[in-house]
Amino acid sequence: MSHIAFIGLGVMGYPMAGHLAAAGHQLSVFNRTAQKAENWVDQHGGQACATPRQAAEGASLVFTCVGNDDDLRAVILGPDGALAGMSAGAILIDHTTTSAEVAREIAALCQEAGVDMLDAPVSGGEAGAINAALTIMAGGDAPVFETAQPAMMHFARAARLMGPIGSGQLTKMVNQICIGGLLQGLSEALAFAENAGLDGRAVIDVISKGAAQSWQMENRFATMIDGQFDFGFAVDWMVKDLGICLDEAARNGSHLPVTEIVKAYYGEVQNMGGGRWDTSSLIARLRQLDKA
Repeated sequence: MSHIAFIGLGVMGYPMAGHLAAAGHQLSVFNRTAQKAENWVDQHGGQACATPRQAAEGASLVFTCVGNDDDLRAVILGPDGALAGMSAGAILIDHTTTSAEVAREIAALCQEAGVDMLDAPVSGGEAGAINAALTIMAGGDAPVFETAQPAMMHFARAARLMGPIGSGQLTKMVNQICIGGLLQGLSEALAFAENAGLDGRAVIDVISKGAAQSWQMENRFATMIDGQFDFGFAVDWMVKDLGICLDEAARNGSHLPVTEIVKAYYGEVQNMGGGRWDTSSLIARLRQLDKA
């Protein structure tokens, strides 16, 4: 079993690291809120470290799962960052959803230090992390991916190399663009059904067996109908992710009119106090408008 470092024990990272420990790996962990790292060690064993550098020392694989570009730089770079503690030949595997630019930036610094890197964002949300059912989309070199894949599969049901560094993040952008549009469409459909006097559950029972079916429909319609929005990825993070998508689109010449609209709608949900609601809460905005 490998000596592994895991940096970032949030909603996703905490259970992901737990699956690695359950598989028999020896883990050193770091979290900015130190108590969370101590709690993780109490539950899973291993060592809680004071800095990312300390966690990364001697580790063959270093996993990161933090919030955004700046958070990633903070835990990787600098004298106390993970890269300063990594040995030549070790692999940095970043599961944060970031820009493709920061993935390339950090990969270049890793290369100078003799360290390999994968940008490897995940999809599947908190439930996927808990149930070891995440999907991983990775960017990097094939031999590096093949070395790291067995460890990643302890918390994933699928992992695929999408191309060179940055390709994982670009693929995750495609994922978020799809989800945003799907959830706005599902929200509009359910709100329309309510206003038309239809039984939303009966409607979904019928249309989910046809061309309208989607994962979001199957897994979120009931909680959307009930106005329950604590079942997944938070609006605050989706706003961040869609902003990354729009920035990249400006660079590569893509037009994302629906994504621009949906990002603005999520901003309205934030203004309603729903920043920590899950992304299916777009329907709450529509209900508020319908009451006005």
